[in-house]
Amino acid sequence: MATGSFRVLLRAEIKPGMAEDFERTWLEVGTGVTGHPANLGQWLMRSDEDEHVYYILSEWVDEPSFREFEQSDQHLEHRTRLHPYRSGGAMWTMTVVHALDKPRAVTG
Repeated sequence: MATGSFRVLLRAEIKPGMAEDFERTWLEVGTGVTGHPANLGQWLMRSDEDEHVYYILSEWVDEPSFREFEQSDQHLEHRTRLHPYRSGGAMWTMTVVHALDKPRAVTG
């Protein structure tokens, strides 16, 4: 996790009965996101409170690089493929100001 990196958190409300197709499609288009040079990774998480709610967290080197990707034809294609599964959602952006990594045990 890079201090100063830019994070995007999406909340996606998925139509009942479409979760499996949504997950499969997310995996198919996800490599296009993680393949972008400015992307540091992304994660798909399902809510424990509501089976129809998913969160997508992506990490970017900086906001301008994310915004460039957000305006790209590639991103538009991803949104178009995922849109049929969604009934709603929201997006939040943030910058990492501090990061505490778990210490690794020394073996030997």
